[in-house]
Amino acid sequence: MDPYILLLVGTGGLILLVAWLPMVLRELPLSLPMFCIGAGYAVFALIGGDTPNPLGYPAAAERLCELVVIVALTGAGLKLDRPLAWREWTLTWRLLGIAMPLSILGIGLVGHWLLGLGTAASVLLGGALAPTDPVLASDVQVGPPRSGEEDEVRFTLTAEAGLNDGLAFPFVNLAVAVALVGTDPTLWAGHWLGVDVAWKLVAGVAAGWGIGRLLGWLTFRMPNRARLSRTGDGFVALGATLLAYGLTELVHGYGFVAVFVAALAMRSAERHHRYHDRLHDFAEQTERLLMMVLLVLFGGALAGGLLDGLGWPAVTAALVFIFLVRPLAGMAAMIGTTQPLAERGAIAFFGIRGLGSFYYLAFAANAARFPEMAELWAVVGLTVLISVGLHGVTVTPVMRRLDARRRRQGTLAL
Repeated sequence: MDPYILLLVGTGGLILLVAWLPMVLRELPLSLPMFCIGAGYAVFALIGGDTPNPLGYPAAAERLCELVVIVALTGAGLKLDRPLAWREWTLTWRLLGIAMPLSILGIGLVGHWLLGLGTAASVLLGGALAPTDPVLASDVQVGPPRSGEEDEVRFTLTAEAGLNDGLAFPFVNLAVAVALVGTDPTLWAGHWLGVDVAWKLVAGVAAGWGIGRLLGWLTFRMPNRARLSRTGDGFVALGATLLAYGLTELVHGYGFVAVFVAALAMRSAERHHRYHDRLHDFAEQTERLLMMVLLVLFGGALAGGLLDGLGWPAVTAALVFIFLVRPLAGMAAMIGTTQPLAERGAIAFFGIRGLGSFYYLAFAANAARFPEMAELWAVVGLTVLISVGLHGVTVTPVMRRLDARRRRQGTLAL
């Protein structure tokens, strides 16, 4: 049988499932990511042979994860109605400035003490698992542009996922530096602070904002006949994503930061234009398709033995990451805020891990040699698997209860 024809059949079926499954699964305690992983496991377990283990294909794993993450970051930035401002983003800044460093520290210490990882591997584990995922967190994010679905919980989780993927990069680069030259800070501290922290972050923000403002002007402010918005084409979102990411990487900035900031800047150019709906919808559809492909491959990697050899220390560590480190760090970051306890708890709990963590491991594997890389992939894979199942089952009932509580309080206020 012609493999090309089989590929066409499989691709067509996959695209139809991407459109159909979210509607079917909406009322079930089952999410699209859970279905994709299960389907991938079943398919690759049945066919046998080579499986898509990321240890064997680190370059492909890095590029595929990179693509889906940057598309997701664009979608997240485009659907935020709230303007970028210090006071309106208070909870987000707290999570980025307090919860994320605490999570990196906590995960790294658990990796060192419980799993026996070396310094470089512990830092890499913290940098890879601390960020929340913009791809798999769609169920706890705000709705499409101008939909009004932007309560504090959804907004904070969306904005956090949009920014913390890029902000984890300095710590991943730190792990790479330690793996390459050792733990002596005199060998890496100057370059890490000056380039990996200062320059790349500033370049990412500045390039993203500049590119986004330029694209916003071309789309909404140019003479009417030449505006990009007149095309009505949603794939402009993909062009903006690739342009912002590529140009920023050329000047050695953090492309993840730039893509999200560029989307915010484009949105700010004309916040209420209907064309944002078209851009967001295309970005979301592309993200869903790419996500489904990658999670099917992840299921195949699980069938191929990605988690083989994991013992109780690794299982315990994964549970500690999900049930203790992120919730405690999130709650600590929100001490002193006026947000209701239930909403603070939801924000702290739904720190979903996903494809961004896979990207960072693949990036590090291509940049330096980590003797513990197989164990790192297994631990991160298990953590993502638990997160997908746990958060996928609990997100719908929890968010419904919070919405109902909010409506009741609104009614009482009237």
